Amino acid sequence: MEVEDEASSSASRLADVADHSSSPIRSSAVYKFKQQNLPGWKPALTPSCVITIFLLLGVVFIPIGLICLRASQNIVEIRYRYDSDCIPEPYKVDKIGYIKDSSISKKCIRKIKVHGNMKAPIFIYYELDNYYQNHRRYVKSRNDKQLLHGLNQTNTHSCSPLQSSNGIPIVPCGLIAWSLFNDTFDFKKGHKEEHLRINRRNISWRSDRERKFGKDVYPFNFQNGSLIGGASLDPNLPLSEQEDLIVWMRTSALPKFRKLYGVITEDLGANTIISIQISNNYNTYSFGGTKSIILTTPSWLGRSKNNFLGFAYLLTGFSSVLLAIFFALIHVKNPRPHGDPTYQALNRKSSSS
Repeated sequence: MEVEDEASSSASRLADVADHSSSPIRSSAVYKFKQQNLPGWKPALTPSCVITIFLLLGVVFIPIGLICLRASQNIVEIRYRYDSDCIPEPYKVDKIGYIKDSSISKKCIRKIKVHGNMKAPIFIYYELDNYYQNHRRYVKSRNDKQLLHGLNQTNTHSCSPLQSSNGIPIVPCGLIAWSLFNDTFDFKKGHKEEHLRINRRNISWRSDRERKFGKDVYPFNFQNGSLIGGASLDPNLPLSEQEDLIVWMRTSALPKFRKLYGVITEDLGANTIISIQISNNYNTYSFGGTKSIILTTPSWLGRSKNNFLGFAYLLTGFSSVLLAIFFALIHVKNPRPHGDPTYQALNRKSSSS
């Protein structure tokens, strides 16, 4: 009698387990995913499959690399370094003394030749090298809330050491704004030296103008201290319209960077002579930095000539083709019989179930 009771109880438990295992919760995809019971697929990489994959990679990547190289080569770019050329000969030995002496004119005129047809829009950049905008103390020396709310933001300790001057708050505060780039450029073309039309509006990010810089925040007590850093700001323009400042405040991650200065809105033909009047005001001589001006045309690949992407695709494509050829020669010379895929653990499990 006891044996019959034990058998009936074990049978009932098995039935409960079977019902529980067949419940909708255990059969759901979420439960199987959590228990890692979803069906899987483990491909058997045969030699022919591997060779085909490498060949397809080569066939796809090589044309993409050629297209990227062609797009990069079609960009017409002119780069001219002016920090050394704009120093008068008597001051070559004392560049720091020259740049700090406000009584000496910093104007210089340089002529460059356009070596290819440049279609508008033509972007003007200034490029600085050996300038570490990513220095921790420099990057932290700003106050984003003050840029948006002005003098209403009184806690500006993050702007140290330039949060105030003579006890009066500075707007905008911090080292980044204080060191604003202040070289200026004026462009003329041809022998008649006709002025080029340059658009200096909308050179900054729209999101920065609308969300990071206040439309009712004006410069206050800026560059009024004993130590002048860079450019001054128009006190009658709100920060949201001071686009040179907005561009400069977006700091660079690398010591060599370029920032947008303006856009030339007319075409320039090949062999056109451009006369650039430069105001060489910004001090990069104290730390061994360099300054350059760049004129470049855009393409779907970007606004600067850079062959890296094209060469990367070509290298990957040619490497894939060479590997495919190498594997094919090995497979022809030393063929190996394929294993039976039914002996794979995945197939054995599915067949047993």
